[in-house]
Amino acid sequence: MLGADLANPDPDSKDTKVTADMTLFIEKSIDKYDLELEPIKYFILPGGSIESSLLHVCRTIVRRTETTSVALAKSQVINNEILAYLNRLSDLLFVLARLANKRQNIQDIPWRNTN
Repeated sequence: MLGADLANPDPDSKDTKVTADMTLFIEKSIDKYDLELEPIKYFILPGGSIESSLLHVCRTIVRRTETTSVALAKSQVINNEILAYLNRLSDLLFVLARLANKRQNIQDIPWRNTN
């Protein structure tokens, strides 16, 4: 759907579009899963369980898609909801990666400054 939206960015098109409701669904999902997690007060490194690691890989792909879409938006008209959707999707993948570790009793890996 997102790809189709980018392929035909005409705002008057009847093609399926990324909508604010889709972004809101992701935000509600983040809130739901975040309830199971302890707040973090430090940066964490991707990793832990295999599931968490794969979710972090997916998150980085979504972030790359987001930054590419931001660059595209500077030269082309696109549905601005795409940017919000991608941002929230990467946040959801981060929360799910942490949750995958927690449910397997694996600690998040804190980033440590080695300098």
